[in-house]
Amino acid sequence: MLFINGLSKTFGHGTSNQKAALQAINLSLQEGEFVTVIGGNGAGKTTLLNCIAGVYEIDAGSIRLDSIDISYSPEHKRSRYIGRVFQDPLKGTAHDMSIEENLAIAYAKGKPHGLRPGIKKKDIKRFQEHLSLLDLDLENRMKQKVGLLSGGQRQALTLLMATLVKPKLLLLDEHTAALDPSIAKKVLELTRQIVSEQNLCTIMVTHNMKAALEFGTRTIMMHEGRIILDLQGKEREEMTVERLIEQFGKKSGTELDNDRLLLS
Repeated sequence: MLFINGLSKTFGHGTSNQKAALQAINLSLQEGEFVTVIGGNGAGKTTLLNCIAGVYEIDAGSIRLDSIDISYSPEHKRSRYIGRVFQDPLKGTAHDMSIEENLAIAYAKGKPHGLRPGIKKKDIKRFQEHLSLLDLDLENRMKQKVGLLSGGQRQALTLLMATLVKPKLLLLDEHTAALDPSIAKKVLELTRQIVSEQNLCTIMVTHNMKAALEFGTRTIMMHEGRIILDLQGKEREEMTVERLIEQFGKKSGTELDNDRLLLS
């Protein structure tokens, strides 16, 4: 479903601040594969997502999504195939529009536009059915503006919007980092449920090493723009956070000193 070959990205070319954010990244994902990504600050995790999504233009390499070459496609065209949830709950929704209006925008993704009612009765029923799965009572608050929701409610809604029309690829950029632990756990479980039911190809960046090993089907660790560890199958099942920290030291030649990773 996703094939990345030799992907490189450098910021500040020719300046004293030049930094190689991604260095010849090779990565392939099958349909339904759920990959969690961990690494310290500046490892290249978010840059990788931004290059896949088209936020940043790549310097070298290629990106293919379901056999479509999207290496240099503009972001708005890639958004037809890619769903994304950000770390900030304020992103991904229109705060001054109602819940049903936000869902209608998400549902119209990739569909031809014409002169027709914005939200049909059958659409409202469909939205209520999807919202009920969140178990947040949002199906009874369809007219309420999204700006009045809590961070956790907005993030759950954003996740629903990103998958309302099944994407070829779902990108999750530390989408629970800004939530308190109990809400974060609920959103992660919801993520697991949606990804499993829709068999979505998913990349989830997280700072939580325990969650990285608990969720998904595969875990990769990044350091200085490279993938230094790729855990799958039995090796991943038997991996612990302590051993993962040890592996990081062996592969990178340095100690893991990122507080967010260590304290999570």
